Amino acid sequence: MKHFLPLLAFAFLPPQGAVAHPHIFVETGVKLEISKDGLLQAVEITWAYDEFYSLLIFEDRGLDGDYDGTLTQQELAQLQGFDLAWSAGFQGDTYLTRADEALGLGAPEHLSTEVTDGRITTRHRRRLAEPQDADGIVIKAYDPTYYTAYTVNQGLEISGGCQGSITPPDLDQAYTLVEELLYAMPTDQAETAYPEVGEAFADTIRLRCGA
Repeated sequence: MKHFLPLLAFAFLPPQGAVAHPHIFVETGVKLEISKDGLLQAVEITWAYDEFYSLLIFEDRGLDGDYDGTLTQQELAQLQGFDLAWSAGFQGDTYLTRADEALGLGAPEHLSTEVTDGRITTRHRRRLAEPQDADGIVIKAYDPTYYTAYTVNQGLEISGGCQGSITPPDLDQAYTLVEELLYAMPTDQAETAYPEVGEAFADTIRLRCGA
């Protein structure tokens, strides 16, 4: 999520080539809006940020001056939509496919921002560019660079009579991929660019509808 990383966080970044593990951890929830005729129309995403990243956001924006892990209503209002100022080309770290073909999602609509025990939790909604038959759709939440790690553990809610399963990543396979890609890189390139392996570390949601 480098697209909205606060300025203060740059002081904690290692050299780019040394980034071999995530630095931001986001617990993720997914709610799928499926019509009675089985068309997926929209996806609602919940992001619950880790305490350290939440603290960086507070520091960067001058919030929580008393360091009690809660915000006043005025402070909370300043935080609304902070993670939806996406740079051009950013996909929102949410990817939908059907038969290996990418499905387009519209711009995010802010739903809520809350702070509990020093952690920021936000919700946003994205409509599909075109409603799609929900059966067989695959959903993954990941940062291609693996700077941010997403774990789908905040619930999976599905309407429209469909069902979904969550398959965790094969971590042994994922780390093997990292090693293979780094080994294949010229030394000077490995020091300045980290391979895009985020998908290998992603939970996989699969939808099934009907009998």
